Amino acid sequence: QVHFVESGGGLAQPGGSLRLSCKASGFSLDYYTIGWFRQSPGKELEGVSCLSSSDGSAFYSDSVKGRFTISKDNAKNTMYLQMNSLTPEDTAVYYCGAEPTHYVPNGQAMCAKRHLERWGQGALVTVSS
Repeated sequence: QVHFVESGGGLAQPGGSLRLSCKASGFSLDYYTIGWFRQSPGKELEGVSCLSSSDGSAFYSDSVKGRFTISKDNAKNTMYLQMNSLTPEDTAVYYCGAEPTHYVPNGQAMCAKRHLERWGQGALVTVSS
């Protein structure tokens, strides 16, 4: 079952920007807390940015704070991750995810989770000159 249609990955130069999108399918993001996670080869899955639907809190990992921005458009049922000032260390497969809001108290708690109800298929982001 496809939960999201994920797009926007690709190749970027260091210092460049990319925007990832995930359009939800079969459910409404209105009732879900959302997040972006990434995994690089040989590394564990990392929650990089999450947005709570209950209290509106946004969480960013230290590795992306000040460079990445999470958002969602309820009318389009789509979530986004704007990534600026990219570095080679941002190279990873990025996954969008969603969990029913009542299961997650805030954005930080969401980014600490590793098992979610709904996942995107993943988008490869490569940062290289």
